[in-house]
Amino acid sequence: MKNAVFFDIDGTLWDEKMYIPESTASAIRKLRENGNYAFLCSGRTRANIYAKELMEDIGFDGIIAGCGTYIEYHGDVVFEELISEEAAERLLSFLQECKIPVVLEGHSCLYADMEDFLDDLYILNLKQQLGDLFLPLADYKYINKFTANLKNGIKEQMIERLSGEYELLFHEGQYVEGIPKGFSKASGIRWICDYLNIAHKNTYAFGDSVNDLDMLAYVQNGVAMGNAADCAKEAADYVTAGLHEDGIFLGLKHFSLI
Repeated sequence: MKNAVFFDIDGTLWDEKMYIPESTASAIRKLRENGNYAFLCSGRTRANIYAKELMEDIGFDGIIAGCGTYIEYHGDVVFEELISEEAAERLLSFLQECKIPVVLEGHSCLYADMEDFLDDLYILNLKQQLGDLFLPLADYKYINKFTANLKNGIKEQMIERLSGEYELLFHEGQYVEGIPKGFSKASGIRWICDYLNIAHKNTYAFGDSVNDLDMLAYVQNGVAMGNAADCAKEAADYVTAGLHEDGIFLGLKHFSLI
């Protein structure tokens, strides 16, 4: 039976400059040549997964995007969960009341008011990369998740108001991701494995951060990158070398997948 390997993107496949080591690209190509599945499994929504270096130069069998809220297999959309218009209105009402900057993330576009992020280099760079796919907040539609900036420091209030509807993932620094309740990278992996009849014993995942914890814990063999956060290393079954030290190649080699 085929093995299925799920790869986080940021901090796992590429670094903050979107550099992918050649050893990573060649290892994943070899993984697939050996008859295994390779999937992207990202917190990014589909609109924010576009790079030729990922989609063409390496190539993947499918994409789990938006922390399990959107799934593609061989280019076809096979599953999607959207935040309803009513839920989005409640969310925006709360965030605007608390003056919390937010990016709404969908399968086609991202939405934000850029005046709220003038000092946020990550969001400014994202806007530049996505161009016309990054639209004003008022234009939102078909959204899967959100990312908010907690610089106003109201974490406890956010938990109280939003945790009934969303899984809240608090990252180091000031960002929090909100995903519809019950969805995660692990739920996306479970769905595609059921869809393709992949046995749990044949599942592997590579990750590095807080939104990879459920994925690393769920699969049979969770692999943390050497550059991963401590929480990811603790959740993993194996810690490979860092992204720039051939970590993907060595991790796949460790499990005899290449």
